[in-house]
Amino acid sequence: MCGTFFLLVSSSVTLKFYQNNQLLKKGITILFIVFLLLVSFSASYTVSMHNTKNTLTLFLIGIATVSLFFALEYIEITLIAIFITLVYWLSMISATISFEDKMMNVFAGVILGFILLCFSRYSYFFKSQHFVRLKQLEEKNLEVEKLHAQQGEILGFVAHDLRNPLHNIEALSTLLYNEDPKEELKHILTASQQAKNIINDLLEAIKTDKIQLDTQALNLNSFLTSTVEKWKTNSKRDLILHLDEDKIYAHANASKLERVLDNLISNAIKFSSDDKIINISLRKIAKRIEIKVKDDGIGIPKELLSYIFQQFSQAGRKGLHGEQSIGLGLHISQKIMQQHGGELLVESEENKGTTFTVLFP
Repeated sequence: MCGTFFLLVSSSVTLKFYQNNQLLKKGITILFIVFLLLVSFSASYTVSMHNTKNTLTLFLIGIATVSLFFALEYIEITLIAIFITLVYWLSMISATISFEDKMMNVFAGVILGFILLCFSRYSYFFKSQHFVRLKQLEEKNLEVEKLHAQQGEILGFVAHDLRNPLHNIEALSTLLYNEDPKEELKHILTASQQAKNIINDLLEAIKTDKIQLDTQALNLNSFLTSTVEKWKTNSKRDLILHLDEDKIYAHANASKLERVLDNLISNAIKFSSDDKIINISLRKIAKRIEIKVKDDGIGIPKELLSYIFQQFSQAGRKGLHGEQSIGLGLHISQKIMQQHGGELLVESEENKGTTFTVLFP
């Protein structure tokens, strides 16, 4: 009990005041190991009445404990094994037993020292292998993070530099199309808009993981009304907005939430025919906001449902009018809702339509 108390105090002091003194920490560890071995030996020696079989039984528990819980260098464990073997021999030689028993115990001491050395090296091998694998994994993770950061920076630079010429192409094609609405000019305008949307998605995917979300009190009724009216004007589609109450407020980031709604409404338009109505609803459930975007379009096949929120999802499909997708819109939308402390859910049945549900506090 005194030895345990001393080691407890000395190890606590070392960790508190000598945190960087590796030599002192190693010394206390070795002292504790020797202490464990001596305690297990002395207990077995006292109880066994010098009987070799009884002495081995309890002493082996101490040896197994040291081998299992401590990773020691080869020289350290060799010196400890020699020390404990010498203690064992001296104890047995000084004991009042027959010469044959003394010789038997001397032989047993050699076996015990060898067992301690072998057990410890075997345990050390597995611990070192595990440590090496962990370090390799850590290095790989750092390498992947570095590559990911570089990829994000390159992607950001490229996307940012491409936006300006695309703005010019879109503006010029719009001007020319308004003066002379030719089909070729319409294709140029549509292609530039699609390219701009892809670039915006790429930039948003980079920013969503890094930027802190700033929220403000938002009147969702007027916000949704404005968003739906914008889409009605631009798409010439029949969108119906259902409002449960006169005024519903929430703390949200207006531009980010608009991004989510734009993605969901865009998908509803993309995957439903022009004569189909798109229903958008807003209501408050307890302390949560629920926004639904429902279409009666082609729906999502069951086997693709689990992939639609993945980044660069392979579940992306062409729209009914040939619109392209790079599989980022829903991934970005889900990330934005997670930043709001909410979630994005989907219900869909092939050829019967899709309903996306936005939930957040």
